[in-house]
Amino acid sequence: MELSPYVEGLRRELGSLTRFASDDVVEVAGKLAEALESSVRLTLLEVLSAAAAEITTRLDDTVIDVRLNAGEPEFVVTAVPYHGAEEPAPHEAAADDAGTARVTLRLSEALKSRVEEQAATDGVSVNSWLAQAAIRALDSSASPRGPRSRRGVGQRITGYARS
Repeated sequence: MELSPYVEGLRRELGSLTRFASDDVVEVAGKLAEALESSVRLTLLEVLSAAAAEITTRLDDTVIDVRLNAGEPEFVVTAVPYHGAEEPAPHEAAADDAGTARVTLRLSEALKSRVEEQAATDGVSVNSWLAQAAIRALDSSASPRGPRSRRGVGQRITGYARS
């Protein structure tokens, strides 16, 4: 989505407000409009993100993300399967009813790359993939099955055995 027409429209509106002003006021208004361009673009991006988040909360199995592509926002619509369940789990429904919240997450470049690769492989956005990973982690830690078992190379077994 190209933001330039909207930014230019605001610039024209500011220009029309100063049409009867003196030359020095028109010059200051032009400089002000130029200085505000990046803030206006950021505000428009925040509005688009908030709208996408609100629309997502009203959809059952679809997530709408806003991504920047070459400095311009684009909407990405992703269907989120329920992994074999007809209805979302109760905690998922409660989380959807509560709306969404923005979280800043710092990752190493290597981990970020791995997350992006896996999200692309799964056909979902990074945001959706991270949300699903958090849900899986909470589900696995909430189940009362004793200590976690680790599978794979490097598994350590302690204890004794009788023969």
